[in-house]
Amino acid sequence: MNYDELIKARTKRVIQMLVNKEYDALVRYTNGKRLPKEEIVYAIGDYGCTIITPPDSVYDELDVIEVDNPVQREWSVRSPLWTREEGRSDLGIELSILEDNKKGFRVELDNMIVF
Repeated sequence: MNYDELIKARTKRVIQMLVNKEYDALVRYTNGKRLPKEEIVYAIGDYGCTIITPPDSVYDELDVIEVDNPVQREWSVRSPLWTREEGRSDLGIELSILEDNKKGFRVELDNMIVF
């Protein structure tokens, strides 16, 4: 299995949900872990810019760290977002991607941060 491609695909899916304002779907996709819809909406609204689809090259530059987890494989992923007003933004996301033997891979949206 190519974990790099899996991580890119999962990150791209999260970002596209943010772009499309599919917050309920995003909360379901991330199993409601860590960030509820209200916090996602607040973070984007408070930042005050419009999230747009980034260039595909962004997914080749993700900040990915494999977490030392004896129970399951896990990665911490950070990615900047892109906005209509700024291009590459200092607003970004932090994800956890976990290998779950029963369900494949889980994604958790840990935080929306200003880098």
